[in-house]
Amino acid sequence: MNVFQAVKENVTARQAAEQYGFEVKHGGMMCCPFHDDKNPSMKVDKRFHCFGCGEDGDAIDFVGKLFSLKPKEAAEKLANDLGIAYDGQERYKPTKTSIIKRIKREQEKNTVRRCNDVLSDYFSLLRQWRRDYAPESPHDRFDPHFVESLQYMEYIDHLCEEFNYRTDAGKLAFAKEYADMLSKIEHRIAAENVGARSQCRTL
Repeated sequence: MNVFQAVKENVTARQAAEQYGFEVKHGGMMCCPFHDDKNPSMKVDKRFHCFGCGEDGDAIDFVGKLFSLKPKEAAEKLANDLGIAYDGQERYKPTKTSIIKRIKREQEKNTVRRCNDVLSDYFSLLRQWRRDYAPESPHDRFDPHFVESLQYMEYIDHLCEEFNYRTDAGKLAFAKEYADMLSKIEHRIAAENVGARSQCRTL
């Protein structure tokens, strides 16, 4: 596989833009680097297209224009910076810097994914408790699960909406800001799961 094939199959225009420091906003929009763009007018996905100046192409085209490189040079830069191996005179060997960058990107993706999973799982649990532990009459004593759902369900729903509305960079910042709370929620969910399994064994 030559460098063009390797890059085209592994790198989208959005990945290229984010690799070189551009913030992609909601809906895949970003400010175009190829003209004076005050409001995001470039759509980046597998390819890119600017609705302001008309620039259009794939990841290689984006990097070529961004750094004033010929297509092969742009493809090689992407391969080198992202640690993509390809056939040529010499097989590319990832540098220490590229490996560190790749590991950091994976860690950031895992952090965002964890935040999404913890909030979603806890909200689902609270919604289940609101339904399953609701008192049948005004004189019934409130179950602690039902009380917890009353205390936190709306707040967690708000956090889920705020998280989902943010850009990728914003979601990462959100996950870091609420890291302590997410850890406590994880322990709460884990404790509940252990309790549920114990109940199943006694039935």
